[in-house]
Amino acid sequence: MDTKLKKYSHLLTTKIIIFIIMILCFTGAIHAVLEVEIKNDGDFGVVFEDDYYLSRAFVEEGVTITDDLTRLLGEFKNEEHIVNGGTISEDELRSEEEILFEDYHFQSKNYNPNLSEDENYKKFKEEYADKITRAKDMLIKNDIREFHVTLQKLGKAEGSLYYASDGVNVYTNTTKTEKEQFKTYPAYMVFENYQKEIYPKKLEENQYVDRITQRVDELNPENQVLYVAFTEKFLNSKIKEWNENKELATKNFYLLLICLAGFIVSFVYLVLVIGRKSFKDQELHLHAFDKLYNDINIVIFIALIAFWVAMLEELFNDSNKIILLLTIPLAALGFGLVLSLVKHLKNRTFFKHTLIYTIISKLVHFIGDVYKSGSVGVKTVLIVVGYPLLVAATFFMFPITIGLAAWFAHKKIKAFLAIKEGVERIKDGNLHHSIDVGGKGEFAGLAANINSITDGLKKAVDSELKSERLKTELITNVSHDIRTPLTSIITYVDLLKNEQDPSKVEQYIEVLDQKSKRLKILTDDLFDAAKATSGTIPVQFERIDIISLISQGLGEVNDRIEDLDLMFKFHHPQEKVYIAADGKLLWRSIENVLSNIFKYALPGSRVYIDIEEAGNEVLLTFKNISAYELNISADELMERFKRGDESRSSSGSGLGLSIAKSLIEIQKGKFMIQVDGDLFKSMICLPKYSE
Repeated sequence: MDTKLKKYSHLLTTKIIIFIIMILCFTGAIHAVLEVEIKNDGDFGVVFEDDYYLSRAFVEEGVTITDDLTRLLGEFKNEEHIVNGGTISEDELRSEEEILFEDYHFQSKNYNPNLSEDENYKKFKEEYADKITRAKDMLIKNDIREFHVTLQKLGKAEGSLYYASDGVNVYTNTTKTEKEQFKTYPAYMVFENYQKEIYPKKLEENQYVDRITQRVDELNPENQVLYVAFTEKFLNSKIKEWNENKELATKNFYLLLICLAGFIVSFVYLVLVIGRKSFKDQELHLHAFDKLYNDINIVIFIALIAFWVAMLEELFNDSNKIILLLTIPLAALGFGLVLSLVKHLKNRTFFKHTLIYTIISKLVHFIGDVYKSGSVGVKTVLIVVGYPLLVAATFFMFPITIGLAAWFAHKKIKAFLAIKEGVERIKDGNLHHSIDVGGKGEFAGLAANINSITDGLKKAVDSELKSERLKTELITNVSHDIRTPLTSIITYVDLLKNEQDPSKVEQYIEVLDQKSKRLKILTDDLFDAAKATSGTIPVQFERIDIISLISQGLGEVNDRIEDLDLMFKFHHPQEKVYIAADGKLLWRSIENVLSNIFKYALPGSRVYIDIEEAGNEVLLTFKNISAYELNISADELMERFKRGDESRSSSGSGLGLSIAKSLIEIQKGKFMIQVDGDLFKSMICLPKYSE
């Protein structure tokens, strides 16, 4: 079954059928909304109302009457009150005066800017007295007009009885004046002496009833009363109308839900399958309709919506069927455009396939190609030709265009002068000078190239100076370290030639043995350092348990640890940690680090060895307290023949750490040292073993 669905899901026929279903569902939803809008003012809320007395329709009947009566009693009172200006507030009159004062400010010759605002306002009221009076009369006329319109509206009220009085003015459409008389009707509202009586009682549960009471609250309960009642005949007709509206709204509400669900499902389906022949199809297929530029597509889509809205307003009161017949083709064309946009979104060409992008892109590429392919002369010609065209195109803002051109020229001249001055300084030997032009372009590129040349020269000079210094120190240190044991050997050989005492001969031979071994160690270290630096030592990578290697190594040198009274603290993970390295070369490196600790660590202090896993690498750290004051940097300690004791009184050659660094690096690792006061830290970082 799934195979059959997959077979038919992306067929053109299937897409057309689903598209038709989508358009029909969309049109059905529009029909449901229009049906309720035309016949029931778009009130879908009636679907969720259980009774006419709990409906918004009943409250609106009451609001229409109570609002007008409240306004008559509270604001208008009577026509004489309006004619005397009783309805005009100070704010209204002040607003009209301010409008006239603005006219006085700009039109009158008597306005004096040298006078204060109050003085000008006083002169204004004298000069514009007639206009102010006419403005006030106009406000009174407007209120009289509204007063009579309100009376006419109340006079047309059918099926409702009302009585409103403030003790002087009375507005009623019945001879009944007692509230008990109004209470004989099936529905009434009585507002008197701070009391509100509404019948039937279920009206108190109506969520809209506050719309009636909030306007009535504006009345003065001490002398103003308001009675409203509805006849049984009127209520029966309204209940019948409400039931018909509820039935119509309910039917169309369910139709709207079904059509919306069908529309959403079909639209989502088309969005998923549009442009592809199967779910596994990675290529998106565009058709002739999709060649329409997306921005033009969007403009047409918006125009279709505007046209449909205009036709809707024109035909709204005619026939729902005509609107639906118009909606179907417009919806089909509109959603065809939308699905075309969806294709371009899926193809990631939504912005690229626009007319604006195409024009700008081609223009930029054309200018860029001309600018890049040409010489400085061609670029100059391009600017000379292009600038007048730019000025002509922006003639309405030519001062800004000229200002930008002047700023651009000044910037380029400033950059040229900066390069010229910088070259002069560099030529005079100031290799530390840097030419700062900023921005992009040929001048910036030229400045960057000159700076890179000076940087290279500076590095070459610094490297040469450092190389000369290292050569001098190397010769000095090697000469010192070789000459010392060699001098001792020569001295004791001379002593042996003439010495007859066997005990002294034995003592001299022992010294010769020590010095010759010392000389051999020194020459071996030199040989190892040369091989490690040249990279000629063969490396055989294997899986090594670093924790076991350190544990076994510490056991082998335990005698020296005890002799120096050092306390080793070894911290490592509980599980085994494997690295990829050459066992012999790695141990030689670690041995050199341990030898360095034995020579320079403070006797009786602690030595920490930590193993940590850092992603695809393993970090091995050695920390100890130096017995000598470390007043040199870590970089200097890594140099050959450098020792922690500058007096060179210890037995080391100064090659141990340098050899360790070279051996670790040929094993694809990193060797670093850090100095923090008397704390000396050596770190070995090697790749973790992977199958």
